[in-house]
Amino acid sequence: MKKIIIIGSGPAGYTAAIYAARAHYQPLVITGKEPGGQLTWTTIVENYPGFTEGIDGPELTRIMRAQAEKFGAEVIDDIVTAVDFSQKPFKVMTDKGLTETAEAVIIATGAAANWLGLPNEQRLIGHGVSSCATCDGFFFKGKKVAVVGGGDAAMEEARYLAKICSEVHMIVRSTENEMKASQIMRSEVKSFSNVKWYFESDVSDVLGQDKVAGVKIKNNTTKVESELSLDGIFVAIGHSPATEFLKGQVELNEGGYIKTEAGSAKTKQAGIFAGGDCVDWLYRQAVTAAGDGCRAALDAERYLGHK
Repeated sequence: MKKIIIIGSGPAGYTAAIYAARAHYQPLVITGKEPGGQLTWTTIVENYPGFTEGIDGPELTRIMRAQAEKFGAEVIDDIVTAVDFSQKPFKVMTDKGLTETAEAVIIATGAAANWLGLPNEQRLIGHGVSSCATCDGFFFKGKKVAVVGGGDAAMEEARYLAKICSEVHMIVRSTENEMKASQIMRSEVKSFSNVKWYFESDVSDVLGQDKVAGVKIKNNTTKVESELSLDGIFVAIGHSPATEFLKGQVELNEGGYIKTEAGSAKTKQAGIFAGGDCVDWLYRQAVTAAGDGCRAALDAERYLGHK
């Protein structure tokens, strides 16, 4: 039986592993479907402290993993498919048929951006296709970009990008009156003169070979397709937390994110902790996820020390 099992291997999971390993708990990290999390989709990270020249996303996760293993964490490349938190020790079952038990579990499974499902979109992720303006917007300073989505998240992306990009093209599936975004957010984005709107429209294709060169837009009313030359496209149609396998085991909110006690990583289930993008639907940054991982490990250490 393990003292601590960590489910997930992004910044939250690896930071939790570093802290728990340095405290001599020899945690087991089960990486999940995408070892390293969303950073593995990122070509260059310039907003993570300590790397003045930026660092490749997969390289950053490799360094985190190596640091965790240096202090004694065990990392296995497997996917957790089910858990049993109804009694102690807690059970964690994996895709490769393993059943591991632990006195405490830290959940750091992250969340994945919802994509449009277009082949060229997937091919160009990290090469002009992004789901995070605060992460990647800097690379498009003075350039033309599109934002896809009609909710508050899309408005946040557009507001950020409109301040640094020459043009921002808003592509919204619904009519203007049916947009999900709040009126105050819509009004703020509309105040920018460099924002152009395309209502009742979808992106039917992403153009470009090695990087984004534009998009095809289809008007859903007229069925007319047109091409728009662009340097980048930001898809802002929501995120899905990787918590499906946790239903009935931990408390989730209506969006599927794990509920934790304010100011901590504790869930309602004693001994179960959570952090990173599976909890945080607001900031979704590598550095905030790392902070969550730190909190989760410290909370787990205190729990084990006071049992």
